[in-house]
Amino acid sequence: MLTTVIPQGYAPLLNLYDTQKAIGLLKRLFEDDLGGSLNLRRVSAPLFVEASTGLNDDLNGVERAVSFDVPDAGRDAQVVHSLAKWKRMALHRYQFSVGEGLYTDMNAIRRDEELDNLHSVYVDQWDWEKVIAPRDRNVDYLKGVVKTIVSALVGTQQTLRSVYPQLTTLPLIDREVSFVTAQELEDLWPELSPKEREDQWVKDHPTTFLMGIGGALKSGKPHDGRAPDYDDWALNGDILLWNSLLGHAFEISSMGIRVSPESLDSQLTISGHDERRELPFHRALLAGELPLTIGGGIGQSRVSMYLLGKAHIGEVQASIWDPQTLEACKEAGVILL
Repeated sequence: MLTTVIPQGYAPLLNLYDTQKAIGLLKRLFEDDLGGSLNLRRVSAPLFVEASTGLNDDLNGVERAVSFDVPDAGRDAQVVHSLAKWKRMALHRYQFSVGEGLYTDMNAIRRDEELDNLHSVYVDQWDWEKVIAPRDRNVDYLKGVVKTIVSALVGTQQTLRSVYPQLTTLPLIDREVSFVTAQELEDLWPELSPKEREDQWVKDHPTTFLMGIGGALKSGKPHDGRAPDYDDWALNGDILLWNSLLGHAFEISSMGIRVSPESLDSQLTISGHDERRELPFHRALLAGELPLTIGGGIGQSRVSMYLLGKAHIGEVQASIWDPQTLEACKEAGVILL
């Protein structure tokens, strides 16, 4: 369902050229801060992977990957949905040690995405992954990393405001992170949908980390879908900011401590995906051959939207849009890249 809505009276704070310059600046600022704070090294990443490896992220399990054959290689390939599993394999191949990690630009095509102000078929993220010790597989460690990411966002926003004074009219990101579980939100508002619960909470807690996504809640339903083979459902979550321009919670990152052999074994069975045990990635993980890690994706276009006060994701990235969105943006004077 197409739900593009341009707020009444909206006008971009930056013109088209300044928007492009500001996007470049904020990307450099944020990734430098993130890489330095979490001890991450920049690496190159694939646009596509072999379908038979099990490395592609299947998201909610229903999205179709863009697939094609490579005749000279005799292989079938898929454009990545994300690099959640590839990164962990890369840390193993590159022989990273505990406390070291990587980050990269991830570009994906999600052909089945429902188009609106926040969603596009083109996805761009900072994907990152870091090797951790067994003692780090706990909620306190997860919370510490979340605070580090939020601190990098705050620092990036402060520098942007000094370069582009027009942005000082936007609300500042709250450094204080509210931590809440999906079950706690369901207990508070069982009659609401998951997204409505997020809006209710984040409106009063403008920087929130929502934990425990993927597993069934007391209602028997998960808060949201999460593949069983990368995040540990008990040690993951989403970073949400309150978007006052659009009037709802605004997800900028999905992340978590990754599955151990034990939690992968359990989640594959719970989700009904035991057949994946025979894929190369899953065999290696179940055998304890891959490092324990934490990682996630941080939306580049989402961060750009938020820090530059944009109403539509098409203002900060080039994609394909339906006629209704094009007409709505044209009438509101919104320029899509």
